[in-house]
Amino acid sequence: MIRIIVYITVFIISSFFSIISAQNKPSIPCNDPAYTQFNFWIGNWDVYNAQGKLIGHNNVVKMPNACAIQENWTSATSKSEGTSYNYYNNTDNTWNQLWIDNTGFSLLLKGTFKENTMTLNSELVHNDKGNFYNQITWTKNSDGSVTQVWNYLDENRKKIKEVFKGIYKKH
Repeated sequence: MIRIIVYITVFIISSFFSIISAQNKPSIPCNDPAYTQFNFWIGNWDVYNAQGKLIGHNNVVKMPNACAIQENWTSATSKSEGTSYNYYNNTDNTWNQLWIDNTGFSLLLKGTFKENTMTLNSELVHNDKGNFYNQITWTKNSDGSVTQVWNYLDENRKKIKEVFKGIYKKH
């Protein structure tokens, strides 16, 4: 009889700790809503300029092994190719992008998502073109397309020049 009481007691205690353990499973950070703010850009895209001419292809994928999005760009009008890695940093609540292309150019951006637009900016650049910030925005359009605009901004954050404008349409 004591053996049965011991087995029942061990069963009850182990069941109790199993329930407690199941309730305390850590959440997966990639599922937090902040990590999904840039998901509107995920897809296989044909990219057009403002005049409707095809200028490139962009395959943007969610990385299966990280809380990150990878961009894979191929130009339709030149030999330009590049990749970016985009991730949400929960320590400062910002989105970050590292772009690297086949010419060796790289660009590091940081910013936030607000009202259907992701806005990322570089640090102040000092070169032969002068001092400027890079600002790239991605806007989720109501028809499912995405508009990307890359501008140079002066030191007062006023637009100097539009470098790129692309309209992304699902391939």
